[in-house]
Amino acid sequence: MNSSMKWAVVGASTIAAEWMIPAIRSQGDEVVALLSSSESRGLDYAGQHLIANAYTDLATLLAEQKPDAVYISTTNELHRDQCIQAAQAGVHVLCEKPLALNLDDAVAMVRACEDAGVVMATNHHLRHAITHQALREQIASGAVGTPSAARVFHAVSLPEHLRGWRINKADAGGGVVLDITVHNADTLAFILGEYPLSVMAMTQNTGMGEGIEDGAMSVWRFPSGLLAYTHESFATPFADTGLEIHGDQGSLVAKGVMTQQPTGDVWLRNGEGRMRLPLDHHNLYEEGVSQFRQAICSGSHPAADGWAGVRSLAVALAVLASARSGKEEVVDYGAAAPG
Repeated sequence: MNSSMKWAVVGASTIAAEWMIPAIRSQGDEVVALLSSSESRGLDYAGQHLIANAYTDLATLLAEQKPDAVYISTTNELHRDQCIQAAQAGVHVLCEKPLALNLDDAVAMVRACEDAGVVMATNHHLRHAITHQALREQIASGAVGTPSAARVFHAVSLPEHLRGWRINKADAGGGVVLDITVHNADTLAFILGEYPLSVMAMTQNTGMGEGIEDGAMSVWRFPSGLLAYTHESFATPFADTGLEIHGDQGSLVAKGVMTQQPTGDVWLRNGEGRMRLPLDHHNLYEEGVSQFRQAICSGSHPAADGWAGVRSLAVALAVLASARSGKEEVVDYGAAAPG
């Protein structure tokens, strides 16, 4: 896509400031407007990031600025209405995860974009990491034989400036499961080519969460018979992230890879020994925006479309349901059932 696109950033968020606004501009595109619920915060944020126009009303922004695309990174309970409003205005949508707080709302978002003929993508940035792409290629090539087990370590220390609603507002989609488990679900689906059938989970509150979970562990059962273990946390300051895939002919071990940064290493271990895979790291968010733009230009699907966001949400909701019931829960994908 050669021509420049006009974007509106919906939500004066940290991720937009640190990653997405630079990623959008790296493609030669222009951020023409910002939406914030606070006029004073919006004006200050727009000034800091050299955005010419700040709004508190999305309808007015869409009518006056006529952007080609919106990037939505407000709190999760706001995503549905903002996505649908943008779609009905004929604007393409790149939305943060989780898409919504329940499956019906997430499906409504995808359907609205389909009905309007606009491209919708979920900002599952880990699909764009060279480490995860390498893992996917190795699995597809048969490097480990038949995969039977996976482990995901996605336990971090949530920075002070990101806590806020994430640790105290369940009605905004706070909690570690909706924040991180969705990433793990999408990552394993991307690498393995399948989504889990059922999950068995427990959550915890170590003291950071204010009436909401800040840690979770679960086991997922996949259609192929593979079992995966995942660990998510907001309160583990000295943990490293990683991902392992084990098969009957070898194992893949990735370290430092469940992150926004273009970092990490991947090793293949088999009967011939241990080999570090050559990797050429790139900015995950720039790659994601680039693929989103290509989908708009070509009419193809983005790497993580709206349905990918629905499915990752379905897995996270099943994890929460299992933690409440103490039982293995079948993942209800609804209209987004894989296959």
